Amino acid sequence: MTRWIVINLPSWLLLAGLVVGIAGGTAALQAFVRHRFPHLKQGEHNEVAQYVFPVVAVVYGFLIGFIVLALWGQVNSADQTTRAEGAAAVQMARGRAVFGKAESARIRQGLMEYGRAAAAEWSHAASGRPTPEAEKALDHLHNAYEHIKPRSDTQRAFLTGSLASLRDLTLARTERLLEARSNVGPPPSLWMVIFLTSGLVLGFSVLFGSEQARMHYGMVGAVSVLVAANLFLVAELSYPFLGEFATSPEPLNAMVESLSSAQ
Repeated sequence: MTRWIVINLPSWLLLAGLVVGIAGGTAALQAFVRHRFPHLKQGEHNEVAQYVFPVVAVVYGFLIGFIVLALWGQVNSADQTTRAEGAAAVQMARGRAVFGKAESARIRQGLMEYGRAAAAEWSHAASGRPTPEAEKALDHLHNAYEHIKPRSDTQRAFLTGSLASLRDLTLARTERLLEARSNVGPPPSLWMVIFLTSGLVLGFSVLFGSEQARMHYGMVGAVSVLVAANLFLVAELSYPFLGEFATSPEPLNAMVESLSSAQ
């Protein structure tokens, strides 16, 4: 469900929807409580609420902070994997000039074909599903190096280094696809804990008694925005290859642009 939301909704719209939905729903609940239980305005229960609410708030803050930190680590790991893939491709592009013109042209064509196919498949690969075009382009790149016959020690050394870079690129691609398939955010049980603690925070803010309705609504509104922002962060960071904070195929695009401008 959260994957569908991240894919189909812009980040600003998701944040706005959470803020409006949670703040509006909490305000409606607050209005009902103040109307249905007018004696709560006296604040006789505030001493008990003030004792329990900080405990709930601390637990909620620790939980959200821990989850956001863990998810941010996944995003950084995915970004490093993508950079490693792009760096390996750049290293191969730099070493192609040592070989003959025909071999260099095949390597250039193979790298450009792979970079474009890998970037084009990004939305599909974000769920761990590679496209046949990218797989075929990687096979063509392997074939380009397999047909090289080194004619000097320099070419042999560069071929060994290029094959090592090709292995690094293939490994980084495999890791990227596995990360996209496995890093799918908190499990349903943890989402239930997040929603439960968020509801407790909002519920206690609604139950605080205050004669001044504007001040009470303002306080509850501020807590609602805070909860909405936390849920937005968890949803956006749940998928390292989707959303506003996701990694991108920019390293591969940069490699393709570099080769496209090369003579």
